Amino acid sequence: MAATAATTTEVRELAYGAAVTEAIAQLMRDDDRVFVAGEDVAAYGGVFRTFSGLLDEFGPNRVVDTPISEQAIVGLGTGAAVVGLRPIVDVMFMDFMGVAMDQIMNQAAKLKYMFGGKAVVPLTITTWAGAGLGAAAQHSQSLEAFVCHLPGLKVVNPTTPYDMKGLLIAAVREPNPTIVIGNKRMLGVSGPVPSEMYEVPLGVAAVRREGTDVTVVGVGRMVPEALKAAEELATEGIECEVIDPRTLQPFDTATVVDSARRTNRVVIAHEAVRFGGIGAEIAAQIQEEAFDYLDAPVGRVGAPFAPVPFSPPLERQYVPDAAKIADEIRAVLGRPAPGS
Repeated sequence: MAATAATTTEVRELAYGAAVTEAIAQLMRDDDRVFVAGEDVAAYGGVFRTFSGLLDEFGPNRVVDTPISEQAIVGLGTGAAVVGLRPIVDVMFMDFMGVAMDQIMNQAAKLKYMFGGKAVVPLTITTWAGAGLGAAAQHSQSLEAFVCHLPGLKVVNPTTPYDMKGLLIAAVREPNPTIVIGNKRMLGVSGPVPSEMYEVPLGVAAVRREGTDVTVVGVGRMVPEALKAAEELATEGIECEVIDPRTLQPFDTATVVDSARRTNRVVIAHEAVRFGGIGAEIAAQIQEEAFDYLDAPVGRVGAPFAPVPFSPPLERQYVPDAAKIADEIRAVLGRPAPGS
């Protein structure tokens, strides 16, 4: 189905997590091939309650509690997709994707290629990433670079309730396996969301703020942090253009490169560990397409090369924020920090 823009006049404030629930309910009403499977999705509405109320409306045949086995959950989804259903399977914490990586990497991602295009795998995997909740090293990681590296997968990373609903609907209608990564700290963030069904097209970035001095590419929760940094820097006479990729695979290189050619400086921010993160790939694409336009090396902001700490003070130091992004922007521009 072609991507469509929302045209309804009924727009409400809806939380990021509630946008997930609404999108899935509308998809299930619209298409009886859509079903949900995962740990506690029926009994408790999922660990973050993003599947609340679905069991009551659709019953246990379409809202399926599974054993604690991510390998089995993704295997179930892959097999169901191949035979014509449109499963949404939930891997509650992104850290647990490693348990299911054989099914993701060697089955879901490769089946279409290995069967010469005859196998279609309309599988959607929902998962939750991000630190800052004191959930420690095994429940706090941002591993988008892992899955972006696998040919055959599409990877979605919504940062607003509007995009969460529209991108999730697009992902479920997509004929290829797609991973939808949410951020746990954004579950309660509210924003305007139309009540009707609509799609946000995969592979199209959004310019969240226009500016002339530096392009800031935020990934996931670093988009609102980048916008905070941009507001602070505006008081110093620095105008930042903030870009939200929204989809990490395929990546909208053209929008980022166009901005870099106008601003001549770029900073990339993600919550994941800086070394080997998705920011490195984005930086490489920028230097390939816009090297002659750059007046400084591409700056990168990411977490230290260490597991996420459990200690709240250490975790606050570990996770990038607006202050760290602002410092990197000043460095790329050769501007001193205020008071220095």
